[in-house]
Amino acid sequence: MFFENVPLDIVARALLLSSIALIWVIFVVRVIGLRTFSKMTAFDFVATVATGSLLAGACQATTWPEFAQPTLAISALLGAQFVIARGRQASDRFEQTVQNEPVILMRDGQIFDDALRETRVARADLIAKLREANAMRFSDVRAVVLETTGDISVLHGDELEDRILEGVREITD
Repeated sequence: MFFENVPLDIVARALLLSSIALIWVIFVVRVIGLRTFSKMTAFDFVATVATGSLLAGACQATTWPEFAQPTLAISALLGAQFVIARGRQASDRFEQTVQNEPVILMRDGQIFDDALRETRVARADLIAKLREANAMRFSDVRAVVLETTGDISVLHGDELEDRILEGVREITD
């Protein structure tokens, strides 16, 4: 690609292509905005992982077309993420179509087995998340929510305002 000497060519390609690709990702992120790698939705998470994979592919390219394809794909992917985020802001119906609903797995110390079953979360995983959140007693746990990103939020303390659970689906036994 650059040099006849194979080891020198490998080093030159690695340094140059990875630098160009990284600068490209930074540029695209600056144009699209801070939310790009936010992981607020499942699509955000997928876009972040895919961007990393495409960046790696660009860094390993041996020809300019092999380099151009993943760098352009990064732009297309992050552009689609931008359009979806705007669509979610503009339309509740669009948001309901593309967005998963968060689900309550536990409320006021009671574990909802039907919710665990439907979301395929093991009871042991839920209890591990309680330990991670320093929950000392089931009775102190106000709610545990499986978020749209797959993260589990543990809300514990004296009281919980209902507004915090706005838009969260409850599946009771």
